[in-house]
Amino acid sequence: MDFGLSDKVAIVTGGSRGLGRAICLHLAAEGARVAVNYYRNRELGIDLVDEADRLAATIREEHGIDALPVPGDVSKAADVVEMFQLAENAFGQIDILVNNAGTWPTAYVKDMTEEEWNSTLAINLTGPFLTCREAIRRWLGAHRTGRIVNITSQAAFHGSTTGHSHYAASKAGVVTFTVSLAREMAPHGIHVNAVAPGMMSTDMAQEALEKNEERYLQRIPLGRIGDPAEIAGVVTFLASDRASYMTGATVDVTGGMLMR
Repeated sequence: MDFGLSDKVAIVTGGSRGLGRAICLHLAAEGARVAVNYYRNRELGIDLVDEADRLAATIREEHGIDALPVPGDVSKAADVVEMFQLAENAFGQIDILVNNAGTWPTAYVKDMTEEEWNSTLAINLTGPFLTCREAIRRWLGAHRTGRIVNITSQAAFHGSTTGHSHYAASKAGVVTFTVSLAREMAPHGIHVNAVAPGMMSTDMAQEALEKNEERYLQRIPLGRIGDPAEIAGVVTFLASDRASYMTGATVDVTGGMLMR
């Protein structure tokens, strides 16, 4: 199926690895130029520039599509503005925003610090707010349309019993934020949808799967852990005109964990 993404420009937050990497590759395979956002925090010794560079090179080599690593902390408004500006300077106006950047720390409520709570919500919920705000300001100012796909989680609906209540709360916020923004933007031709993945084989989930894979498998009717590529295909569909009559939806891609 041709998704009609040739010559479109996409920003994918947290795009250098895991699900974000799979999304970047899928969008590029459909002809979209991709700005691969990655996180850089030298104070904490975290810099994913090498992974972002390698992914951009892979996209250029395998798909003949231009790709650009763009640094930025999605929880900081100034970083978000710079991220969009770098992408537009390189590729022109943005057509697609995928909010994938996220954190999945472990702490039970009785042990959780305010810093852990606030940090999780800042990345997982404030981040999508800031990037969506920047995208729609630019689209409305230019009288253009666009597509936003927010990555939420099955935990938004099921909650957590494994020490991820802050993550679940942030992802539930993403669902209702998606609905609210979709209602606001529908008259302007801007589509806003979400995807709720289940457990995936990613670096983020590796430790949890090593400890409790059987427990997770018992909750998945299809009986297996998801591949990021399976979720990326749904994201690509929602980013395209093939989803022209969808907005405000959250699509379940959980192997049956949600069935909603």
